[in-house]
Order: sequence, then structure tokens, then C-alpha cells
Amino acid sequence: MNSAEPQSKTLEMRIDPSRATTLNSNLSTILSRMQSVSAQRSVRLVAVSKLKPVNDILALHHGPHNHLHFGENYQQELLQKSLLLPREIRWHFIGALQTNKCKPLAEQIPNLWCVESVDTSKKADQLEKGRAALIEKEKEYEGIPLRVFVQVNTSGEEEKSGVEPGDAAALCKYVKEQCPHLKLQGLMTIGAIARSKATKEGQENEDFICLREVRDRVAQELGIEKEELELSMGMSEDFESAIMCGSNQVRVGSTIFGQRPAKKDARLKEEVEDGQT
Repeated sequence: MNSAEPQSKTLEMRIDPSRATTLNSNLSTILSRMQSVSAQRSVRLVAVSKLKPVNDILALHHGPHNHLHFGENYQQELLQKSLLLPREIRWHFIGALQTNKCKPLAEQIPNLWCVESVDTSKKADQLEKGRAALIEKEKEYEGIPLRVFVQVNTSGEEEKSGVEPGDAAALCKYVKEQCPHLKLQGLMTIGAIARSKATKEGQENEDFICLREVRDRVAQELGIEKEELELSMGMSEDFESAIMCGSNQVRVGSTIFGQRPAKKDARLKEEVEDGQT
């Protein structure tokens, strides 16, 4: 990714109209599919824009749906994009998070709406410090907490991040009681892809069932209503199944943006010819 440019450059950014039409059509299709299985519930769509140029994000943000929620996996890429794009965009950090990157992430991106990959109290502590530091510098964010999801490893895969299901309640309690600048938004999981593909129509994915059951136990232990804790589960392969299992938020990337480039080939900003504005 190239180095970031001042946010005023947003006004100069050109969008390929053909690309914008494709992206907004894809988004409309996803939203329609979500609505068809949501049983009138409101479900949030996070458009996963990692390794995609800011032009794509702006095309959706300025499109007919005025999309707000975008997800990124890499801290530096998110920081660069946040400097280029409008502050009303609501950024979600959804990637694996190193403890030493938590404080700068929360401190440097005012419109970071949510961090979805919290799996240790140390990470929660550092996000807490970062949000407090941001509020110290930008007083208008006082009283507006940074939302966090506690990530749960529901699949038991060693390569997956997340707390064990039995440890989720303790971490959730820590966030609620020890991190006044954070808001416990709910629980998140990245289920096993193989399990999603093996789940037949009419069946419920075991990972989604697990997260739902963990949420219910956490709510009981914290003495709150289960509806106070959202479920973030479901991606391009299985978001409809996740919604039917009770997900409040899905994370969809390639079905909207198309195949991603290799990280080394990704561009922060695409150059669009004058004739395409």
C-alpha cells in the first residue's frame, strides 16, 4: 500500500462509473439476500474492503445505499484509508490484532467504530488506553466508547484466534468492568470454512450454534439480557445461514468487491482517467 495522503484529497478522488455500478449492484444483491432471511430483524453488513482501493469504498459510500460500515484486516492499511476517506465512515477492525498495535489503533483512528478481534484482557487494556488518549486530544469523542467484540474460537482450529468458549464470560466481564472507554458490543467468531460448506440447507452450522450458546451463557453470568450482546458471524460463504442462526452482523468481502489481489500488489488508490468521472 502506498503512503497515506491528506483527507482533503477525498474531494479529488475519481471513481470509475462502470466499477461503481458493479459494486453497488453487488451490494444491493447482498442486502436483498440478507433481508430475505432476516425475518424483519435489522442485520448490519460490514463490507470487508481489505486490499481494495479507497475508490471502491468511496463508490459504495457515495452510492445509493450510502454504505457506512467497512472492515479492514491490517492496521497500517486501515490508518491510511481513514486519512483519505470521510470521517462518517464507520471502520471495523476485523483482523488478528497484536497487543502492541492496540493502543495506536484506538488512538489514531477517531472513526474506528468497532474492534472485533479482542481475545485477551491485555488487548482490551491497550484499546482502553488508546481510546482514552484519543478523547484527551479530541474532546468531541468524550462519552462515545469504542465498541469491541470478544472473539471466540468456536471451531477449535489451532490457527484461529479467539478465546475458548468457556473463557469468554471472564473476558467479557473484564471489558465491562475494567474498560470504561470500551463498550462490549457482543461476540464474534470465524467458523471453519469446511464446516460451512458441509452444512446442508435447513441445518444450522455448529460454529454458529456454539457462539449463540456462548452468548446466552455470558449474558446470564453478567446478569444482562442476551439481546444486549450482538453476534457477529457469517461471511461471503455462509452469511445467510448465520443470519438464520441469529447473527446481528455479517462480514462480506469478495462477494461485493471481487477477488482480492496479493497483498504486495494491492494499491491504496486507483488512478482513474479524467474521462471516467
